[in-house]
Amino acid sequence: MPLPSSRFRQLARPWVIVLAGGLAAGCAPSDAPESAAATGSDSAGLGPPGSPFTQDGERVAAAITSETLLEHVLALSGDDFEGRGPASAGDRLTQRYLSEQLAAIGFEPAAADGAWLQPFDIVGIDPVVPETWEFNVGDEALELARWDEFVATSGAQVERASVEDAEVVFVGYGIEAPEYDWNDFKGQDLSGKVPLMMNNDPEWDPDLFEGVTRLYYGRWMYKYESAARQGAVGAIIIHTTPSAGYPWQVVQTSWTGEYFRLPATGAPFLQIEAFVTEAAAAQLVAMAGKDLTALVESARSRDFEPVPLGVTTSLALDLGVTKTQTANVLGVLPGSDPELADEFVILTAHHDHLGVGVPDDSGDDIYNGARDNALGVSTVLNVAAAYAALPEAPRRSILVAFVGAEEQGLLGSQYYAQNPTVPPGRMAANMNFDGGNIWGRSPDVTYIGYGKSSLGPVTEFVAARQGRGVVPDQYPDRGYYYRSDQFNFAKIGVPATYFDRPRRIIGRPDGWAKEQIEAYENVRYHQPSDEYYDEWTLDALGD
Repeated sequence: MPLPSSRFRQLARPWVIVLAGGLAAGCAPSDAPESAAATGSDSAGLGPPGSPFTQDGERVAAAITSETLLEHVLALSGDDFEGRGPASAGDRLTQRYLSEQLAAIGFEPAAADGAWLQPFDIVGIDPVVPETWEFNVGDEALELARWDEFVATSGAQVERASVEDAEVVFVGYGIEAPEYDWNDFKGQDLSGKVPLMMNNDPEWDPDLFEGVTRLYYGRWMYKYESAARQGAVGAIIIHTTPSAGYPWQVVQTSWTGEYFRLPATGAPFLQIEAFVTEAAAAQLVAMAGKDLTALVESARSRDFEPVPLGVTTSLALDLGVTKTQTANVLGVLPGSDPELADEFVILTAHHDHLGVGVPDDSGDDIYNGARDNALGVSTVLNVAAAYAALPEAPRRSILVAFVGAEEQGLLGSQYYAQNPTVPPGRMAANMNFDGGNIWGRSPDVTYIGYGKSSLGPVTEFVAARQGRGVVPDQYPDRGYYYRSDQFNFAKIGVPATYFDRPRRIIGRPDGWAKEQIEAYENVRYHQPSDEYYDEWTLDALGD
């Protein structure tokens, strides 16, 4: 495919190069001046000796263009990569492509035994889900329709998963958080039962669960884990677009077809993990003579107690279990300082997407994942190439980790965090790239995880050098900090973040950026339509 000629321009000092360069050069947060003026450097972005703002840095940064970014996006999101689903031919093609690209820019293999790949086992589960799911109370029965009203998977790694005549219990948010004096279970024995729970976490009080900022307690993964610890055999999460942060169609495409897990470790699991629409949940609780709105309101209190509904359900899934492998792709640029070279700044981007799945209305069944996350991978490759082009490498080493199976629950970064190639104590920072700004230049840097690590002052310093401000997550209720690979690095104590989509776009009216983001999530996120379009403005990635 020929590269479009419009919007190609040289990118002025991509700020992520400077930020990562500052960390790799040995800068610590305490080294960051309070403002750009404190450095006494000129407006061209050049600083004193030892600063990441150097003539050489300017030169290599200038080599990153819209064209160099788009080259990898078009390759990785092409149909021949088949959507880069884990353990697929497209996955193996992706691993080979990334290994070759890292070698071409001068990085060295960073996995065990001088290899580019860190393979890890995954378990593929391809469930056969019945077309209807029945709930009963007395002589009354309710049938929910697969796809339109429910989706179901399993936490089991066996050939068949099932629940039989299990009682449904409404458990509010399904959260047990002693530090907030919050327990939605309150002694209710959930053994053999199916809790029905709301998405998100309590958001109305800034002193409770950090208000509108979604914590891990609000993630679907936590809710299933929590229910399993209570002895439940299944769990149902009520989906709403505001509480999830994405529409029902994302649930449909993300939880339908084959999915993958790391091999079981003996931790508790659920036979059935399900989502239902809000309308379906309302019908379900109405069978028990309850009103969903009233139940939801009652759950907005520490005094809430579980509500057994007297409704029972049975469901069986044939799972089709397959043991297979995928891999993280690891490359390193050794540092130049003998005292700091064994410390690492880690740049991550997930290389997988959803593969081949349910076709859209046009018949397209390849989920190309151009923005999610061919664009993030391309950004890392371009930043890595810029560092490799410096006449002298940064003082700290740069480790690039293209992790696999992120869309399956951050599996590749979880495996790496559990099996690191360098000790966590030697990881100076992790900068994760998931998606990117395709809408235009912004006066702000949107920092996911702002205030959660020591990276804030360094980020503020670098942004100020460009005359920009740093702003926190503009969608704190969606829990983005817990939804990408930097979370697994944060869990092992590494200062970690990623930088999200813009709040404002230069030359556009207020609210325009949010409209574009919402349109992307409603139409293209986790859909076959996540492809490259001419209206992309990749010079924004120079920010």
